[in-house]
Amino acid sequence: MGNHFQTIVDLDATRADVRSLAASGLEWLVREGIVRAELTDCVLGAPLGHPPGPFWTKAVSQEDWEPSDGLNIETGRTVFTGGQGDAMFAVCPHCAGRVDLYTDEWDTIEGAWEPFGKAIGAWHDTGDATVACPRCRRPGDLTAWTWADDYYAFGYLGFEFWDWPEFSPSFLKGFSRALGGHRTVLVGGKL
Repeated sequence: MGNHFQTIVDLDATRADVRSLAASGLEWLVREGIVRAELTDCVLGAPLGHPPGPFWTKAVSQEDWEPSDGLNIETGRTVFTGGQGDAMFAVCPHCAGRVDLYTDEWDTIEGAWEPFGKAIGAWHDTGDATVACPRCRRPGDLTAWTWADDYYAFGYLGFEFWDWPEFSPSFLKGFSRALGGHRTVLVGGKL
């Protein structure tokens, strides 16, 4: 069965403004009644998190079931992933060319993953990495590449919700506005 998560990653947050953005995002979620301000033992992998609020339904597409866990706010340079599995492909930020990393049978395509794996390690360590596109040959900032099923995101701020129904597009847009209109991406997965 496992635990499911949805992480809203602020792609524009910087190391300098991550604390104030985290506070602003949490304040908005609490004011909307989506999560509670108090901290409880309600998230996987963190000591404390914010439990669902009385109006959690404002965040979801369908009220299929009530969230069983809460919100963990990740601050600091983080490689956000979809958990189980991997991205089937990446898309170049310059030419929009698709770089396949696996075959349809999930066999690794020889040599395709190595530049990305090295860049992910470098970004994790330093906050800076590029990958040269095998199609157009231009180096692209790793954070500008897009991934199949939004499997990866690179940033300094993530709002990680555990075991919630799928978020609605209107909630995601509203939350982006609450973060100052920052670009956000939703990384979802299962552990």
